[in-house]
Amino acid sequence: MPGHLIRRLHQISVSLFSEGMKSAGIDMTSPQFAALAILEENPGIDQATLAGMIALDRPTIGGVIERLAAKGLVERKTSPTDRRAKSLALTPAGAEMVQRMRPVVVETQSRVLDGLSEAEKEKFISLAEKITLLHNDRSRAPLVIRKKKEVSQV
Repeated sequence: MPGHLIRRLHQISVSLFSEGMKSAGIDMTSPQFAALAILEENPGIDQATLAGMIALDRPTIGGVIERLAAKGLVERKTSPTDRRAKSLALTPAGAEMVQRMRPVVVETQSRVLDGLSEAEKEKFISLAEKITLLHNDRSRAPLVIRKKKEVSQV
């Protein structure tokens, strides 16, 4: 059944990511990497915007940011325009971590589709994107697709 296969493939993907990070001596999860990578491209965004950009719910993104801040990789500052909001940015250590992680992530992501030809990989990704976009609104944490200049800066 497709749902079972998707769940199994997710388990395998998480396992490959964890193995890759462990072998590189990095203690990081894929949601933590996603948050760091988005913050690298969009410094100063708020936590809710970040959550939408990586399709995580608010409680989950709160924990991710808490752990990244505790590791000294992300800083939170009070927004100059809304004192209730916190803007997020990478620390220098966070920027270094993204660069250190990127080749490991690229390698582990390519391993997920080992055994497929290049054409099959492209087709798989195309079909997976089509299905996830079609059902995005059914997710408990829908992906918010924004163009870079549309990202709200807090």
